Amino acid sequence: MFSSVLVANRGEIARRVIRTLHRMGIASVAVFTPADRGAPHVREAGEAVRVSSYLEIAEMVGACTRTGAQALHPGYGFLSENPELARACAAAGVIFIGPPPAASELMGDKLRAKAAAERAGVPVVPTYTEEQAAADGAGYPLLVKAAAGGGGRGMRVVERREDLEAALQSARREARAGFGDERVFIERFLPRARHIEVQVLADTHGKVLHLGERECSLQRRHQKVIEESPSPVVSPDLRSALGAEAVALAAAAGYVGAGTVEFIADYEKPAEHYFLEMNARLQVEHPVTEMVTGLDLVEAQLRIAAGEPLGLDQADVRLSGHAIEARINAEDATREFLPAAGRVIGYRRPRGARVDDAIELGSVVDTAYDSLLAKVIVHGRDRPVALSELDRALADTAILGVTTTTGFLRALIGTEAVRDGRLDTGLIERMEIPAGPAPAEVARAAALISMKLLAEQAADDPFARADGWRLGGRRASSWWRLAVGGDDALEVELGGDEAQAAERSAPDAFTLMAGDQRREWIYAEQGQVLWVSSDGWAWPVRHREADQADSAQSSGEVRAPMPGQVLLVPASVGETVQAGDTLIVLESMKMELAMTAPVAGLVAELSVVVGDKVVVDQALARVEVNGSR
Repeated sequence: MFSSVLVANRGEIARRVIRTLHRMGIASVAVFTPADRGAPHVREAGEAVRVSSYLEIAEMVGACTRTGAQALHPGYGFLSENPELARACAAAGVIFIGPPPAASELMGDKLRAKAAAERAGVPVVPTYTEEQAAADGAGYPLLVKAAAGGGGRGMRVVERREDLEAALQSARREARAGFGDERVFIERFLPRARHIEVQVLADTHGKVLHLGERECSLQRRHQKVIEESPSPVVSPDLRSALGAEAVALAAAAGYVGAGTVEFIADYEKPAEHYFLEMNARLQVEHPVTEMVTGLDLVEAQLRIAAGEPLGLDQADVRLSGHAIEARINAEDATREFLPAAGRVIGYRRPRGARVDDAIELGSVVDTAYDSLLAKVIVHGRDRPVALSELDRALADTAILGVTTTTGFLRALIGTEAVRDGRLDTGLIERMEIPAGPAPAEVARAAALISMKLLAEQAADDPFARADGWRLGGRRASSWWRLAVGGDDALEVELGGDEAQAAERSAPDAFTLMAGDQRREWIYAEQGQVLWVSSDGWAWPVRHREADQADSAQSSGEVRAPMPGQVLLVPASVGETVQAGDTLIVLESMKMELAMTAPVAGLVAELSVVVGDKVVVDQALARVEVNGSR
């Protein structure tokens, strides 16, 4: 076994790999960019080396040479599926903890992988040329997909022939930015389908096993949100069939290590399934397989890379109970999952659940990297118990300072469709996104907490107290005007007695009573903003007078809904546009967002140029309605 391993990654996966290395008594080496100098994975590793980028192969291999690391673990994302990294490691005498370059190259190219699947007898999704799609020979809807990479990037659903060219151009740009390869292809799109994948392990002695399947149908923008194992619709016979196909493909490709074979299946008849792609690396959702099999997949990767045999047969693999993982992302679910940014000023991890996270108190979340902040993983004796455990864990989670999807995830697993296992890849797009407790309730909670905090701070001066204390025992009412997030201000009247309903329950929490209802609110202050959180939901509440600004619909103003960088400015000042025409294209976390004209009229202002970095709510453009100023 290795004495030292370099982890060529960051965030939660770097921490996850380092934990197993430490448990096995193997020295760990981390890498970090200047922005990640103070990141948790840097402190937790035994040694750390600065690099300019997580995509620089020479620097990664050079870090191994400098520190004496015998092997390199790529994690997922970044260089994990780049065969050139494996080749560079081999040239430097470093063991690459992953598949051989030829297998990685084959599976990393989705077009070649589909051909290999066909040769292995695995059913594949029909693929079309641009000419066939443009001539309506394929039938719509279609899916434009990047030939390299994964994670939902470089993918576009095309409903009409006239939208094909724009989708191809956008997918190529995103693929080039995300993977350095702009090749795309077109395949049949199943509007209502299930996404089911199979975990495989293959050693250097010719043995290939599967570890059951994972249900990954709950997605937004082609990226997974909730994953579970086993799937609620896969029978023992179908599990054997899927597993046999995954094993056959891995064996035919000469695969070694941990990998995942992904399938798309018919919603009503999941036995009708097609090969989608193979991920030649560890998956984000690998913990659910670990929970039901009792295996440590990172340890398995290390032992395979060290030349050890798997040490178990297919009959030894048993699935016990049910496991579910929820991905908490820095995104605003109420604004079409736009990326969010900020500093973590409050963080409460759930009790009794496994948490693989990338953050801690004080962490800065920006849009330079993926939006994944943490994964909450639970296990139960069956699916209903696991769902209840996940609901409890998410309710017990609080992240303050940056908007996250925690509350949305609770709402999602509480829907009847999810509880019944009626899952498909378009479910989230069809559902109405909840916003948690009413804004008035949030504002009232924030006002009560603020009053108690002010009262405690001024406790030595009775005339400065904010809890309504007055000479003669009279308690005056207090009026608060607050703005919840970007909403209009809310006016909240609080009597002096009502303020006493806020009682501290922890250093960072208050318990509030409203009638017979008792609810705990976690809080953190950030300048003029008080962040409050309850039952998995969190809100920034500002103490300010409301601005009665005209809406974008009436003013024609376009503002940035997320931080990012200006990728394109197809419009020009003085141009006549229609409502819905693209004015500016932003890029954030390697994803594109088109900013469109809210009304028909003339483009009066363009405040940014290509390459500019923008912040949330920054003015980008203005369209004059009917030529008026």
